[in-house]
Amino acid sequence: MNETTSHTRLLRLATAGSVDDGKSTLVGRLLYDSKSVLADQLEAIEFASRARGSQNADLALLTDGLRAEREQGITIDVAYRYFATPRRRFILADTPGHVQYTRNMVTGASTAQLAIVLVDARKGIVEQTRRHIAVAALLRVPHVVLAVNKMDLVEFSLQRFHEIVEEFTVVADSLGVTSHTAIPLSALNGDNVVTASENMPWYHGPTLLSHLEEVEVGDDLSTQPGRFPVQSSFSPSARPDWAASRCFGFGLPGTYVAGQVAAGTFSVGQTVTVMPHGTRTVIEAIDQLGGDATDAVAGQSVTIHLFDTAAAERGDLIAAVNDTPHVGEEIVATVCHLSERPLRPGQAVLMKYASKTLEARVEQLIDQLDLATTHREGQPQQLVVNDIATVRLRTAQPVAVDSYRKNRITGSFILIDPGDGQTLTAGMVESVSTVQKEPS
Repeated sequence: MNETTSHTRLLRLATAGSVDDGKSTLVGRLLYDSKSVLADQLEAIEFASRARGSQNADLALLTDGLRAEREQGITIDVAYRYFATPRRRFILADTPGHVQYTRNMVTGASTAQLAIVLVDARKGIVEQTRRHIAVAALLRVPHVVLAVNKMDLVEFSLQRFHEIVEEFTVVADSLGVTSHTAIPLSALNGDNVVTASENMPWYHGPTLLSHLEEVEVGDDLSTQPGRFPVQSSFSPSARPDWAASRCFGFGLPGTYVAGQVAAGTFSVGQTVTVMPHGTRTVIEAIDQLGGDATDAVAGQSVTIHLFDTAAAERGDLIAAVNDTPHVGEEIVATVCHLSERPLRPGQAVLMKYASKTLEARVEQLIDQLDLATTHREGQPQQLVVNDIATVRLRTAQPVAVDSYRKNRITGSFILIDPGDGQTLTAGMVESVSTVQKEPS
């Protein structure tokens, strides 16, 4: 069998589900049936299962790795698992199910290309399911899988499966989830996880694993408009030892900038724009892993030699000249509040996005998402942990950012407490505008 690029590419996925929906068991079954569990791991799980009074291996323990989780029987942190099949490589983020740990799902799903939302076939769509769908929608996760688990406990009912799918579709459509697939399964017994179930002959779709292997990963970041957040900047005179050992040569004018390409492709000889001030310069050379390179693509960490002296500094964003990010001091964003400390209008914060940190202020809490109805309610007085809302921020100086819909890296940020550096809120940019100055 010839492997295509889509088969061999990495897929980042996150799992989410309410407490007792069987999420950890599903992940354990996926790892076990795909032969991704080492012998010593299985032996340890069997020993832990016997210690808890179970005669069979509790596959949930493959992911519930923290001692507190094993003792309480719940997942309280994001557990990352790496596995592969002949068709694809995977990084799986198993996120907590309890409502108080919704913020951990934001962490796990922030880079995911696919989210598995687990539902107990007996309970159907509950409020925490709506919360998980909302987070997946807000984070623009390209694909969502509705995994209807514990079908064995509803006698593998086609009618019950259709009822849940119909309710899920209404919620997903209202929140803007455009691509979703529903799969009925039993994680405990392995039905439709890796192997097709004989108990549900009415289902003709893919198993969970085959869907994960076949799903299109989405847009290639290298084809998007060029974005290069500058992590560090220095002149050749400041690093003569470094410059002399590189092809650039000692004494060359210009600026060296280092960082990771967030999107697009940059090439030697290309004219670029340095944001937010908008000056243009030319890429003279690119250094990758100590050697020459003609191009730098999304995901690569490189050093770029710019023609002009002092062309860019840490926190600047180098962009393609034909498609630059928006610049302004007023940002409207969707946020998920992560801290036990509330967020209020008028509050001073630090805004960190890409490689830049600057002072900002919360101008307004515009609305808040009611997960029971999926409607937005107007102007809350404050945000508490796990609240999802729309806010307006004012930054102390102009910023260059994309909308999150366009670029998940350069369109995201966190808000930090300037007093002690605690992370308060994760945000996704919706729009940027320039504040109109009053005439003097």
